[in-house]
Amino acid sequence: MRTTRRSALRIMAGLATTAALPDIAFSKAADFYDDALVIDALCFGREWGDEAFRALRRANYSGIVESLPRRNLQTAIDALVEWRTRVKENSDKITLALAAADFERAQKKKLTAVVMNFQDTIMLEGDIDNVDALHALGMRCCQLTYNFRNLVGDGCLERTNAGVSEFGIEVIERMNELGVMIDLSHCGVQTTFDGIAFSKKPVAMTHTMCSAVRPDHPRAKSDKQIRACAEKGGVVGMIALGYFIGPDPGGDSTIETHADHIEHAVSIAGIEHVGISTDFPPQGIEPWATYEDWFVPRLDVFKPSYELRWPPWIPELDTPDRYRNLIAVLDRRGWSQGDMELLLGRNWLRLFRETIG
Repeated sequence: MRTTRRSALRIMAGLATTAALPDIAFSKAADFYDDALVIDALCFGREWGDEAFRALRRANYSGIVESLPRRNLQTAIDALVEWRTRVKENSDKITLALAAADFERAQKKKLTAVVMNFQDTIMLEGDIDNVDALHALGMRCCQLTYNFRNLVGDGCLERTNAGVSEFGIEVIERMNELGVMIDLSHCGVQTTFDGIAFSKKPVAMTHTMCSAVRPDHPRAKSDKQIRACAEKGGVVGMIALGYFIGPDPGGDSTIETHADHIEHAVSIAGIEHVGISTDFPPQGIEPWATYEDWFVPRLDVFKPSYELRWPPWIPELDTPDRYRNLIAVLDRRGWSQGDMELLLGRNWLRLFRETIG
C-alpha cells in the first residue's frame, strides 16, 4: 500500500496519541489477552482491505458481528454473496461464523469468524420465507428494527411505541426455528420488551449503553430492559462509540466512562450477561473520518435526540488495542481474569451456542 503524505501524518499522529495514553496496554492484566477469545458484537468494515485485516489481528478478534446493507432483499442477497466471496479470497484471515464452534476454531487458528448480520428486517419485504432464504446464505443475526418503524415493529426514534406486530411475531418465531440470533439494539421500548417476551430463545442487545449512565438518549437501555434481557438468558453489549458513552467524547467521556457503563450493566444483569461491542471499524474512526464525511451527513439521518458530537471517538478505544486498554482499567477496579474473559467473548459464545447452534 502506497504511503501518502496524509497517511504518514496520520501514522505519526497515532503514535503520538498512543504515547500520550497511560501505559495500560502492557500491564500484567493484559498478559492473558492474546490467548483470550474476543468477540466484538458490532464491528463493521468501512473498507475491507489490508488495513482492516491487520487491525482485526492486532485486536485479537476471534469473532465480529458485521453490519450488512439491507435496503431491499436483492441488496441483502448481494451482500451475503459478496461476503462469502471475501471469505474465500481471504481464508487465511477470516472465516464465516455459521455455528458457535466457528469462533473457537477461529481462535485456535488466529482467524476472525464473521457473523452475517442485518440491523433491520426491512429487506424481508413482508415475506416470512425470506428469513429462510437469507439464513441459507449465511445470515445468523438480525435486528428487528432500526431507528424507525418497519413491518416488524417500532424503532427507538419512532414517535409511537406500538411494539411488535403480528408479522413481527412470525419473524421472531422463524428466526428462533432456523437459528438466527435476535438483536434489539435499535428497537423502541415496547418492541424491545416484546422481542424478549415472544422469543423462545435468549436475545441480544449487541451494541447499546445504560440509560442510568447516559440518561435521555434514545439508544440507551433502561435497567428494566437490561434485566429482562438477562432473565431471558441474553447478553447486552456495551458500545464503545464516544458520543453514545457520554455527552462530551472529547472531554469528560473517557475509557473510564465506558467502564462505568459496563459495571452498571453487570450490576443489573450479572457478569454472565454483559459483553463488548464497538459499533465502528476495527482500526477505529479517526484514521479515516473527517467532519465533512462523518458528522455532516449524519445530521440528515439522525434526530437531534441522538446528540451527535465531533469527534465521535474516545482515543483509548479508537485503536485496535482498545480492549487491552479496557482490561487494564477493569483490573485496577478489581476485576478477576475470569470475569474479564466472560466479558471479552465467553458470554457471546454461550449466547451463540443457544441461538444459532
